[in-house]
Amino acid sequence: MSTFDSLGLSPELLSAVKKTGYTQPTPIQSVSIPKVLAGKDLMASAQTGSGKTAAFCLPILHKLQKRNPKGPRALILTPTRELAAQVLENLRTYGKEANLICATVFGGVKIGPQIRQLRNGVDVLVATPGRLMDLYNQKAVKLDAVEIFVLDEADRMLDMGFISDIRKIRAMLPAKRQSLLFSATFSPEIRKLAQTMLVDPEEVKATPENQTAPSVEQLVVPADKAAKINILHALYQEAGWSQALVFSRTKHGADKVVRQLDKLGVKAAAIHGNKSQNHRTRTLKDFKAGKITMLIATDIASRGIDIDKLPVVINFELPQVPEDYVHRIGRTGRAGETGKAISIVCADEIKQLREIEKFTRSTLPREELEGFEPDHNLPESHSNKSVAATRKPARNRNAGSGNARPGNTSAGQAGAGKRGDSGAKPDARRRGGRPDSNGNSRNTERQERRPEQASGKRSGGRATVIASTTGGRPTRSSGRRRVAGAA
Repeated sequence: MSTFDSLGLSPELLSAVKKTGYTQPTPIQSVSIPKVLAGKDLMASAQTGSGKTAAFCLPILHKLQKRNPKGPRALILTPTRELAAQVLENLRTYGKEANLICATVFGGVKIGPQIRQLRNGVDVLVATPGRLMDLYNQKAVKLDAVEIFVLDEADRMLDMGFISDIRKIRAMLPAKRQSLLFSATFSPEIRKLAQTMLVDPEEVKATPENQTAPSVEQLVVPADKAAKINILHALYQEAGWSQALVFSRTKHGADKVVRQLDKLGVKAAAIHGNKSQNHRTRTLKDFKAGKITMLIATDIASRGIDIDKLPVVINFELPQVPEDYVHRIGRTGRAGETGKAISIVCADEIKQLREIEKFTRSTLPREELEGFEPDHNLPESHSNKSVAATRKPARNRNAGSGNARPGNTSAGQAGAGKRGDSGAKPDARRRGGRPDSNGNSRNTERQERRPEQASGKRSGGRATVIASTTGGRPTRSSGRRRVAGAA
């Protein structure tokens, strides 16, 4: 097992790392830092939460020990504002004793203060592509002094449609430079991009390609779509989580979940591209401080969310892109901690589930929640033909009708629609577009096919898991045991 002392970092950086409480480097840090210090171009596969940010921040701070008034000597490109802010926080934490000025520029805020900051001189610049292009076109930033270029979360960059901006930014940089590319997944498109950016790169992998972190325990809870909000509330009540990060596929859906949880007495807030930067920053701060129990996020806005010891991530809806699943659950089980990832999945989402299992080369275990057994069974996955349909126990049909009137805030009725479980009319899908300068993608966050309506399917008593379909025939559990997440 390597130590930070053996990586070749300066005494000042080692002291800063020690003050953060870290004693041993993560696998991606152990293999990447020496190569970056040696001046090699790097293509690194690292999952979210693997310590990849420090894997490039530490060697950058080591190599750029003296100020240069000509302009940024290191450029770090990130897909979202939240991730840019997280990277800057790392740079400032580790670089307290370094005589370097680090700054970040992104959309959603006034550009004037960023222009003034750049004029005063910056050594390490963290930027989102859209705002960097705006500043460059206004001649507010020069990139001809860049020595180190980092493309962080390259897979998300391509998903958000930033490939054109990346190519333009690459053309602005000096031909002689060191380039580092970090990505959770290595798709053919990522490798093609790397060929145009990197020179004889070293390829390193901290974990097998396209696999989830082993520190995260994963579970699928089959559900009817209309009962999802009640299942989420039941899981929360049973496990007693101090914090939970919940993912919604759309902005509208995230806001709706917040309203429904509020009726149930759960402190929740949403973070997505339609929220102002000040709102997003304030909400994230409140979540970290424990003032908010559940943070409801979309995939784009969640990039850069780094919560120490986050116990659980919940997929209220599965993502359209399987790579996003890997990024989502990577928000828990970070920095040597363990975590749980629970996906509440309805029959309509079987295609997404199968794609996730194919992508991660794994079959996710399934467990039903007593009192919320779905009327529409979740079909089996192609990846494991031996998994039978979940067995449904006897149900208490009087526990909830599913046709509760709006405004009733009981756990079994909150959020129920006027049309009941089956009378919802489909909404039109929102059409996409290229990302704006704020780092928001319009085509990634889609509208839902149907409005969600909660039905009260509680049999009374505590919410418990009653059947497991991890392989072979499902069996009813002996006794009542806690649902996954209640450590």
